[in-house]
Amino acid sequence: MKLLSLFFLTIFLGKGCDAQKQQDLQTTVIEYVANTRGFYKKITVQNQTVLVSKDRKGNDKPVQIKISDSDWKKLIADFQEINLDEVPNLKAPSEKRFYDGAAIANLKIIHKDKTYESTNFDHGNPPAEIKKLVVLINELDKEK
Repeated sequence: MKLLSLFFLTIFLGKGCDAQKQQDLQTTVIEYVANTRGFYKKITVQNQTVLVSKDRKGNDKPVQIKISDSDWKKLIADFQEINLDEVPNLKAPSEKRFYDGAAIANLKIIHKDKTYESTNFDHGNPPAEIKKLVVLINELDKEK
């Protein structure tokens, strides 16, 4: 009986944690910006929706894309792997952006009224710690 109770308690607590983490991501805003002199892309993820803007000045209305349930679950899993306090300290793996070899990109996460912003990195080559999340965010834009 104790074993059965322990089993159900473990399942119940595990499901509660997943629901809390999903709720946390629903109230989180993730912004990915990549730009050069002739290129601009801003992808904003919030509450199972992606907004994509390619207008630096903000004159055009961003394209809104609904995130599928399977992609949302992947996004939650990738988000959970990130240590938010370490995001500002991440080192870029390459430096092509210094000589116009790549667009300058950065990731900003607004979570529980606190902002975590990465240092600049090359578009298409983010730090390993946030790579899965950045790649998935960019793929969401391509699915439209």
